[in-house]
Amino acid sequence: MSLVSASPRTLGDVVPGGLVRNVALVVGGTLLVALSALVQIPLPFTPVPLSLQTFAVLVVGASLGSRRGAAAMVLYLAAGMAGVPWFAAHQSGWAFASFGYVVGFVAAGWVAGRLAEAGADRNVVKNVGLLVLGSIIVYAFGVSGLIAATGMDLGTALAKGVVPFLIGDVVKVVVAAALLPAAWKLVGRRG
Repeated sequence: MSLVSASPRTLGDVVPGGLVRNVALVVGGTLLVALSALVQIPLPFTPVPLSLQTFAVLVVGASLGSRRGAAAMVLYLAAGMAGVPWFAAHQSGWAFASFGYVVGFVAAGWVAGRLAEAGADRNVVKNVGLLVLGSIIVYAFGVSGLIAATGMDLGTALAKGVVPFLIGDVVKVVVAAALLPAAWKLVGRRG
């Protein structure tokens, strides 16, 4: 099964090449998410730091498509679990409160990519839906992981793992919702 279709269904498909291109896009997407983890602010009232990771995950997933987007997140997750300290707050492994969010990146990357393959990244309104759904997926995994790691009840996990990040996520969604359709216009909306 190929990682890419014959016509450019995602921005990643516009880049010429075959296997080498796909590997480069996956590794590049992984590195973008890792770099986004460096932009983080610890918050004293929650074990979950504020970072740009969700933004990067959704842009990577939508840009690369479902398979490459998920592959980039799996590579990010696997390397971090193996000891690369590139999760937010320079963490690695799996024994930390925000690990569930990282697991959710895989599902969110796939869903964002799948919706982009269907054209949702080409107009602002559909793109907002893609980005909001991807964020909800990350939150679902993250809150579940937060409950498992800390023993918090659902209400506390939502208060500490979702609510403090909603305003930032609105900003991320607005930026990404404008960025992806603009990128399609830049490449001439091929596909």
